[in-house]
Amino acid sequence: MINQVTLVGRLTKDPEVRYTANGAPVANITLAVNRQFKNAAGIIDTDFVNCTIWHRTAENTANYCRKGSIVGITGRIQTRNYDNAEGQRVYVTEVVADSVRFMGGKPRELMEQDA
Repeated sequence: MINQVTLVGRLTKDPEVRYTANGAPVANITLAVNRQFKNAAGIIDTDFVNCTIWHRTAENTANYCRKGSIVGITGRIQTRNYDNAEGQRVYVTEVVADSVRFMGGKPRELMEQDA
């Protein structure tokens, strides 16, 4: 079976790293990805894809990317479910990243910090 995803898009907010109980770094991001065609109104729609990044890649993404940064992600689609506080079953589909490529230039905020 093949489960491989490649996406290029912009981050919808600054990535933040948190750490699991075992100390593993993880970042959850949302990637805004434009569709390849226009809708009936002549507008290009955008999909907002939830992605999970682990370990050193999560830390690097948080250190070097900001809201609006263009990144390329390769990974796999993963589904899971859980019962929320109200007892309702919640289904989640996300991309678990194997690699992240920083495709845009260095964000202005980071350039100013280096100066």
